[in-house]
Amino acid sequence: MLDAVLSFLANGLTGASTWEIAAYALIVTHITIASVTIYLHRCQAHRALDLHAIPSHFFRFWLWLTTGMVTKEWAAIHRKHHAKCETEEDPHSPVTRGIKKVLLEGAELYRAESKNLETMEKYGHGTPDDWVERNIYTKYSWQGVGLMLIIDVLLFGAVGLSVWAVQMLWIPITAAGIINGIGHFWGYRNYDCADAATNIFPIGILIGGEELHNNHHTFGTSAKLSSKWYEFDIGWLYIRILETVGLAKVKKVAPAPKFVREKTVADFDTLQSVIANRYDVMAKYAKSVKRAWHDEAEHLKARLESKYLKSAKKLLQREPAKLEAPQKQQLSELFAHSKVLQTMHEMRVELGAIWERSTNSREQLLHQLQDWCARAEASGIKSLQEFSMRLRSYA
Repeated sequence: MLDAVLSFLANGLTGASTWEIAAYALIVTHITIASVTIYLHRCQAHRALDLHAIPSHFFRFWLWLTTGMVTKEWAAIHRKHHAKCETEEDPHSPVTRGIKKVLLEGAELYRAESKNLETMEKYGHGTPDDWVERNIYTKYSWQGVGLMLIIDVLLFGAVGLSVWAVQMLWIPITAAGIINGIGHFWGYRNYDCADAATNIFPIGILIGGEELHNNHHTFGTSAKLSSKWYEFDIGWLYIRILETVGLAKVKKVAPAPKFVREKTVADFDTLQSVIANRYDVMAKYAKSVKRAWHDEAEHLKARLESKYLKSAKKLLQREPAKLEAPQKQQLSELFAHSKVLQTMHEMRVELGAIWERSTNSREQLLHQLQDWCARAEASGIKSLQEFSMRLRSYA
C-alpha cells in the first residue's frame, strides 16, 4: 500500500516524463492566455467579436478552472482602465501608481478594484448573467482552481503542485503585471494615442497578442491587435480560425488606409479617410518630422549641445498638447535655430486641429485640409511636401 502511494506521488496517473509535464504546462497556460485575450478582452470587454456558445462556454469554464476570475469583474475593471487611463481613477496605471507597484502587485490591485461596487455597476453591463454564471462561476469562483489542483495532482503526483502553481501565477504575472505594467512603461509606439500604452514586442505569442498594447489602446474596439506587417497577433489567428468554422463573428477591426495616388486635390473622400485614419496620419507625420530633423542635424550640431539636441528631438516627436511649459520653452529655443522644425511643429498642430473642430461643417473642414496641403507643398521643406502629397491621396 505504501509503495503504491509513493509511486502515485512520484508519477501520478500518467507517469509522464519531465518534458511531457513541461509541454502540458505550456499548453494549458497558453489556453488560459487565449481565453483571456479572445473571450474576456476582445469579446466581453470590448465587443469586438461575437462568439458562438460552444467556445464561449468553454472559455468561461476554462477560466473558472485556471484563474477563478469572474467575467463581469474582469470586463468592468478593464473598461474602467480605458475610460480613466493614466489618471488616479485608473485601477492599475504605472503612471500614477508606479511601475513597481503594478508589476509586482497587479493581482492585488485587480482584487481591490473587484470589490468596488460602483465600478461593477457602471462598467460591468452586458456580461453573462445566466444560471451557471450566478450559481457556479461567480458564487464559487475559487472552487474551480481547487478542482484544477486536484486534476494536476492526479495527473502528475506531487509535481502536479508545481504545475498548478505555474498555472495560478501565469495570469497575475503576464496580464496583471507585464501588460498593465510594462505595457504602459516601456516599449515602442506605432501611434501617439492619448495614454502611455506601448507595444512590448512585435511578435504576440507568449501573451496571446496582448504584447501589442499601444495598437490596442489606439484602436480599442478592434478584434485584431497587430497593425504593421512585421507584427504578429496569435489571438487574431485563433479568432480567424473560429470565424472560418462558424464559431465567431468579427464585428470591428482597425481601419486600413487606402490611397489613390493619382489624386491631385483633396476631396470629401480624402477628408473622411484622413479623419478615420488620423492615427496613421500622425504616425506618418512623425516620420516626416524625423526626416526633417535628419536634414537639419548638421546645422543644429554646430549651434547646440548634443545633450540638448537629444532631449529636444524626443520632445519634437511628442504630441504637442502633452508638452509642459518647460518643454515648450525648450522647443522654442530649438526653433530659434531652425525655421524648418518650427514649421513642421506648427503644421502638425494645425493638422491635428482639423479633426478636433467638430462644430465646423464638412465644407469648412475640407477647405482647411486643402489650405493645409497647399501651404505644406509651398513650404520648400521636402519632407513636408512629400507628406502632403501622400495626405491628399487618402481615399
